Amino acid sequence: MSWINTMNNSTAEIPHAAEMCNETCSSQPLSSEFSLGVLVLLAFLMVLLCLVTILGNMLVILAFIMDRNLRHRSNYFFLNLAVSDFAVGVFCMPLYIPYALTGTWHLGRSLCKLWLVMDYLLCTASVFNIVLISYDRFLSVTKAVSYRAQQGIMSSSAIKMVAIWVLAFLLYCPAILLWEHVAGHSVVAVDQCYAEFFDNWYFLLCASTLEFFVPLLLVTYFNVHIFHNIQRRQRRGSVQDCEPPRSSSLSWRFCGLPRPGASSPSSEAEDSVSSLTRSWRPAVVANGPSRTETSSRASQRNFSASFCSRSGSKLQRDKKIAKSLAVIVCVFAICWAPYSLLMIIRGVCQGECIHNSLYEATFWLLWINSSLNPFLYPLCHMRFRMAFLKILCPKKFATLRSGNTPSI
Repeated sequence: MSWINTMNNSTAEIPHAAEMCNETCSSQPLSSEFSLGVLVLLAFLMVLLCLVTILGNMLVILAFIMDRNLRHRSNYFFLNLAVSDFAVGVFCMPLYIPYALTGTWHLGRSLCKLWLVMDYLLCTASVFNIVLISYDRFLSVTKAVSYRAQQGIMSSSAIKMVAIWVLAFLLYCPAILLWEHVAGHSVVAVDQCYAEFFDNWYFLLCASTLEFFVPLLLVTYFNVHIFHNIQRRQRRGSVQDCEPPRSSSLSWRFCGLPRPGASSPSSEAEDSVSSLTRSWRPAVVANGPSRTETSSRASQRNFSASFCSRSGSKLQRDKKIAKSLAVIVCVFAICWAPYSLLMIIRGVCQGECIHNSLYEATFWLLWINSSLNPFLYPLCHMRFRMAFLKILCPKKFATLRSGNTPSI
């Protein structure tokens, strides 16, 4: 009877042992797969990526501290993104490098939990900040009037930035902290560090949809609408784009004024305005236009030209915004798509169909996005470039300023 009980117990332990074997085998150290020279090269590249992430995002934060010209509503979203990416380089990457190279977690369960919470929170917040920045650019191009009217309102921006962190925390962190307590046991080995839901593909599919697929669709949607808005404005032509606001009875003319003697169709409104202008004009003018009329026409032409210039510069600025957003969408998709897809596939096949080195490569590709963000976002704007130049090369910045360089 005791022999039968022993056999039953050993049989009951087989699935659990197999599960632990799968987890241990799926997280084999890179030292068992590569030579010493390759490991040294990998360690160097990991440390280099960590330093680039820290320094790049620190530069963005210092620019906000030193340059007050950057402190307006939309740029605070860049600061929020830089803070999350900076924390990735300071905390997440350095703790993961020894674990990735040796395959063993030496820092204990408590620090493992903290590292998991911070890693998932910061990466998710980075993605949500990208969506928020794209949405802000979308409003600035498609709804420019209402957007400029709210430029001085900081309360709504602060609420949006806080909401980013709250949503990022709720997506993964409760599951990281409470999963093993709800399940009644832990499936993670003592010397390993990964989330309890690592092989639960149902949860991974839902979380990846909210973390990657939905943000990707939103960012793509905003970018496409920005392109359509710019194309629509270009098709309307420069005459309609340069039309000044109709704030007075003399502002009915378009920017493209006809040449003297050239005939052009006129509407009933134009005829009525022109007749009203003729009836108001003094009758003493016999030999030519008066000085008042001449100065009025000159000021009107100057106003129209300046309005055309402002409209053209805004269109060019919107084109640059659209191009930068297109690059952002592509880089974001390239960095996040492999990891999100492999994470779901790995969960379905319980880690048996995805090689560990391939999964590690996609994991680091995800972090590369945090290294590229300081170059993709702030460097697309003249204000940030001048602030960076002021920090890195103060003498050159002073020379440019003294040389009547256009203000930022």
